[in-house]
Amino acid sequence: MAEPALDIQNIRKSFDGHVAVRDLSLQVPRGTVFGLLGPNGAGKTTTIRMILDIIEPDSGTISVFGQSSIQGRAGNRIGYLPEERGLYKKMQVRRVLKFLAELKGVRGRDADKRIEMWLARLSLTGGDKDWGNARVEELSRGMQQKVQFIGALIHEPELVILDEPFSGLDPMNAQALKDTVVDLRREGRTVVFSTHLMENAERLCDAVCIIAHGDKVLDGTIAAVKAEHGGHYVAIALGQDRPSAVGDIFADRSLVNRIDDSNRTVEVELAPNANAQLLLRKLIDAGATVERFELVQPSLHRIFLDTVGATGVEAGMSGHG
Repeated sequence: MAEPALDIQNIRKSFDGHVAVRDLSLQVPRGTVFGLLGPNGAGKTTTIRMILDIIEPDSGTISVFGQSSIQGRAGNRIGYLPEERGLYKKMQVRRVLKFLAELKGVRGRDADKRIEMWLARLSLTGGDKDWGNARVEELSRGMQQKVQFIGALIHEPELVILDEPFSGLDPMNAQALKDTVVDLRREGRTVVFSTHLMENAERLCDAVCIIAHGDKVLDGTIAAVKAEHGGHYVAIALGQDRPSAVGDIFADRSLVNRIDDSNRTVEVELAPNANAQLLLRKLIDAGATVERFELVQPSLHRIFLDTVGATGVEAGMSGHG
């Protein structure tokens, strides 16, 4: 079995008596996209900072590509996009990227070639405007985040660590980053990113680890996590005019154990031994326009709510990330 890209064993970190991460263990296989998930304050950023040796764990071990010392495990094999974005606002974009490339040992024409490739790849050049010649402060927040993303990738790292990479991005810029993450995986690189946005994790990740209050709640591939938290779920899309009787049907505990109602779409967990076809028949008989009715596995969002719980989400809104 190939050595994992990242191997964390029983790490623990406290700040002034508050346990931010408690005995966390996980492995990230090479060439995968791995999601470190949890509410705000769960311990995600603290874990990332320990991986990067920005802070030291109180106990436990961290190994990257089989190397445990920071001199061996960091260097140019890791690319890092921090949660707290920071670029030199008055500098021209190309100069910022050239500076970041040189910090990672990429210089001269090689750096220039990579910068131009990435600017074009993330649509910062081409068309009517060459944003590479603009000062950082002239860019939108989303474009600034693209620039910092390029800075994390310019040295072609084997392990890419992204802390809340999609936070605050509009759909177009978020899609550009998602596409790049997929491309990185296809190139054989390993991507670890933290997020509290379950939809992004479900779409992108091969495996996830959910933490809350510094504790690991679950860990595994998306398929294994969904199988473990199975049950009988139905995804339903209803027409705009929903008859009032639909509410009574969803409230029938002989049919429905629980629902997640998002107006046009509803995720239903069927009651034990309930018949999905009976539920469909009742909805049609009630006059509902059923645009989608599909047996599905529980969404990662649903699993997250079930495992972390509303209390855990609220408690995780403050403290160390």
